[in-house]
Amino acid sequence: MNKDYSDIIDLPHYVSGNRPHLTMEQRAAQFAPFAALSGFEEAIDGVRK
Repeated sequence: MNKDYSDIIDLPHYVSGNRPHLTMEQRAAQFAPFAALSGFEEAIDGVRK
């Protein structure tokens, strides 16, 4: 097994021919926070009252 990656280090960067290039904003949106537990805050607020 070649652990220094010499077999792939000089390969060109892959660019898909099927999908459009994403803008920086679109790429950043993929990592934006999301509500994994939708309705959780409302359920907790109902219990606290």
